[in-house]
Amino acid sequence: MSRIDIPATIAAAPEASQPLLEQVTKQLGSAPNLFRLAAQSPAALEGYLGLFGALGKGRLPAATRERIALAIAQFNGCGYCLSAHTYLGTNLAKLSPAEIAANRKGQSTDAKAHAAVVFAVKIAEHRGHVSDTDLREVRAAGYDDAQIIEIVQHVALNIWTNYLNEVAQTEIDFPVAEGVAA
Repeated sequence: MSRIDIPATIAAAPEASQPLLEQVTKQLGSAPNLFRLAAQSPAALEGYLGLFGALGKGRLPAATRERIALAIAQFNGCGYCLSAHTYLGTNLAKLSPAEIAANRKGQSTDAKAHAAVVFAVKIAEHRGHVSDTDLREVRAAGYDDAQIIEIVQHVALNIWTNYLNEVAQTEIDFPVAEGVAA
């Protein structure tokens, strides 16, 4: 059970959050616990959805975004996000089980994506204090400055959802990923 109240329905959420949750439901077919949890603060939900939506228009492929989410969720030990992104990675980004396992280890079976995932984990590990060598390596893999900035934002966004779910101990409402306690 969550340590922070999660509205059971959209109607039970704060009024300002209800239209946002309705949009989530239109896009995903439901409003998962994370979104209903964030809805307790309409400003937090709006900020999350705004950044998520903006990054979806960025230049990183959806599969790379999921790879980063998996690596950061594993790094932070967030079972909710590991389960959610294992599901999304499998069903939407069409990542293979081998790729998902590699991502959870901070790696990728795809050479270019590998550089992004390794760089993302370094950002988290070193709280942004990456080396010149780290930047050279991600650039050498083919990422430009705009994409590097997007990687940093994806790390930050995923850290936020990881931390929120861990603080709240959000009940997992996705198929529980292997190695995650239900």
